[in-house]
Formats: sequence, C-alpha cells, structure tokens
Amino acid sequence: MSDGKENKEISLREKEEIQKDSGEPTKEGIYFSPTVDIYETDDAITLLADLPGVEKGNLDINVEDRQLTITGSVNDPEKGLQSIYTEYGIGGYTRSFKLGDAIDPSKINAALKDGVLTLVLPKAEALKPRKIEITTS
Repeated sequence: MSDGKENKEISLREKEEIQKDSGEPTKEGIYFSPTVDIYETDDAITLLADLPGVEKGNLDINVEDRQLTITGSVNDPEKGLQSIYTEYGIGGYTRSFKLGDAIDPSKINAALKDGVLTLVLPKAEALKPRKIEITTS
C-alpha cells in the first residue's frame, strides 16, 4: 500500500583531497574541495560552503576576472600530540567558481559561522526581474 510519499535517497559527498594535477591552485600542505550548496532567489544567489576548522583570519575570498576563489587554512592540531589513528584529514580548503554576467561582484558579502561560509552574490540590477506598472490614460 502506497501512502503517496516518495522514498528519496540522500547522497553525501565524501571529503576529497585536491590532486595537484587537477588545475586548482597549489599551496604547501593538503587542500580539500569543500562541499557547497547553492540557492537562488530573484535578487541573489547564495552559496553555503562547509569549511570546518577554518577561522575568519585564515579565510581569503577573492574575485578576479569574474573568478570567485575561496581559500581557507586550518591550524595544526595541538603540538606534542602524536596521532595514533585518524579518520579526518587535516588540511585547508580551496574552491573556485566562474561568475556570470548576472552577478554584481562589487556587492558580494560573506559571513562565517560554525564552520559554514555564507556568500551572498547579488544579481546585477539590470538583470533582476521587475514588475511593470500599468497606467490608465
């Protein structure tokens, strides 16, 4: 008997280390590609990136030639501790996105809270939908 609800399988992406030959910027140390969710409204595109362990002072967000690049580094674990077994690799994060003409790069804003980066990419005024008023004569 069907109750009208669909069973949806949730898929999760494992943490992936960026390979040095993949074309991403290379820096000393291990870097991962953060998982990202992207949402769109009439006014903006919102990007949520998971950056666990990254603090505000270790986060760089740049736009150059319509390329948005996020780079965050994670501080090393406590000094003097020797790892016996690890399941979670420590390293930084980097990810790049090509911005279309619909985005106004001068108005992008960012917030970092609890390891989640929220970027709001406002749409250019000329491309936002608008309601046209009808007048009577």
